[in-house]
Amino acid sequence: MVEGRSAAAEGRDSAVVERQNRNEKNMKKRGKNILSMGAVLAVFCAAFELISMLLQPKYMTELEEGSFISQYYREAGGHDVIFLGDCEVYANFSPMELYRNYGITAYIRGTPQQLVWMSYYVAEETFRYETPRVLVFNVNAMRCSEPVSEAYNRLTIDGMRWSGSKAGIILASMTEDERFLSYVFPILRYHSRFDKLTGEDFAYLFQVKDNTFNGYQLHTETVPTGSLPVKKVLADYRFGDICWEYLDKLRVLCGENGTELVLVKAPSLYPYWYEEYDEQIREYAAAYGLSFYNFVERAEEIGLDF
Repeated sequence: MVEGRSAAAEGRDSAVVERQNRNEKNMKKRGKNILSMGAVLAVFCAAFELISMLLQPKYMTELEEGSFISQYYREAGGHDVIFLGDCEVYANFSPMELYRNYGITAYIRGTPQQLVWMSYYVAEETFRYETPRVLVFNVNAMRCSEPVSEAYNRLTIDGMRWSGSKAGIILASMTEDERFLSYVFPILRYHSRFDKLTGEDFAYLFQVKDNTFNGYQLHTETVPTGSLPVKKVLADYRFGDICWEYLDKLRVLCGENGTELVLVKAPSLYPYWYEEYDEQIREYAAAYGLSFYNFVERAEEIGLDF
């Protein structure tokens, strides 16, 4: 009887061992399948990202302004002053002169047609990298209370790194015909560029050149002012509610980070900066104890000969 039980037990043990071996083989097979699927997925994702990078405009030789926003990340940190705004900041204010004459380190995070909500989210992102003593905002953007075009949106947004700030700026800036996913997956927007690729797309696939000096667009030419459009009388000079909303948010954001917000109107002749515009900004600055400098009025004082 003992021998019989031993044989039965051995049989059961043998069956258990056989099942364990089968399970181990199946697990190894599933593991290999998972690894294979993972490798295929990784290759697919890498190829997808590479194609997306290739198709995105590089903004190195044409529309250089589209590369300005991305160049900040290599210089992020340690600046006394950050400038925000449209072309009036990156074409007017020189960080080189600020440092040479006053020892002030500055960076200009300006982009073409950077609207108020865009400046807010760029500022929000900037505070992730540094806390400047002063943030200078050019109030020219207060004139516009609606997104202008996808093309202008892309010049600011595409170069930003992914964060909650980038998601916010996309949602605030999209025109009616735009879709959020086209910013998440640029290939959805630029898939038609396959037959428009140039040497620039390949040369700057993994590296970019600096088109600015700390965000300042370097120019050496001197061109006198020509004729300007007739100055029109507007039906309404009031800034839009959304502009005031985001200017308030920018002011509060600076206060929370211990940064002084300074408002400026850069020196320019067009688009026209009406006295009615100026009065609204002066009242706002006075109400919240902010500094406001209108450099259009000070052009002669600072030696600017249009």
